Amino acid sequence: MSRIIRLYRSTLGKKAIVAVTGIVLFGFVILHMIGNLKALTGNDAGGVPHVDTYAHFLRTMGEPVLPHGFALWAVRVILLAALVVHVLTTLQLARRNRAARPVRYRRHVCVESTVAARSMLISGLLLLLFVVIHLLQFTTGTIQIRPIVPEKVYANLYENFAVWYVVVLYVLAMGLLGFHLFHGGWSLFQTLGYDNPDRNRGLRIFAASAALIVFLGFCVVPVLFVLGAMPKPPAGGP
Repeated sequence: MSRIIRLYRSTLGKKAIVAVTGIVLFGFVILHMIGNLKALTGNDAGGVPHVDTYAHFLRTMGEPVLPHGFALWAVRVILLAALVVHVLTTLQLARRNRAARPVRYRRHVCVESTVAARSMLISGLLLLLFVVIHLLQFTTGTIQIRPIVPEKVYANLYENFAVWYVVVLYVLAMGLLGFHLFHGGWSLFQTLGYDNPDRNRGLRIFAASAALIVFLGFCVVPVLFVLGAMPKPPAGGP
């Protein structure tokens, strides 16, 4: 136990924790993107949108061994824990970096760092704010831009992504996510010791490609809805 505490208190340990929790959150981002894309695959033979079927599966997976919604809530708790640890550890590292140089340079010239690298803390905090707003709108229904009907995922997307400023906010947030993932993915290889001069270019291309795929994968759904390219939801929607 004392080794774990010492690891957590060290700068290297904190960077490793940020990297590992980042992998967990990235895995969720990919799965969430794939789930969202099911809105583009139409309906099943009974006229139920595939994305609604997918959402129903998330609530019922593990039954009858597990209670209804138990597995979904277990995943949510794990993701929340990973998010909290990721954010807190990142803030601790930022504070440690500032403490190491209390007096700023009179003139600071960035030679190799990218915009994404220099804005990691800001983009992360803005993404955290977006996640809270997104959950309040689509999960709890606390923020009611348009009516949210339980288990009518496609209809909820159709109604809410018809509002232009919701789509603009979403696309901007996904742009921030792309920047965050690009530098986070590249830093991950460095932190875990996988970077090497012979393969650094390939790792950067991989990080950039993953960030671009996530950005486009998340943006295509709301953009198609707001442009009116998606069919109306089946009867029974909002």
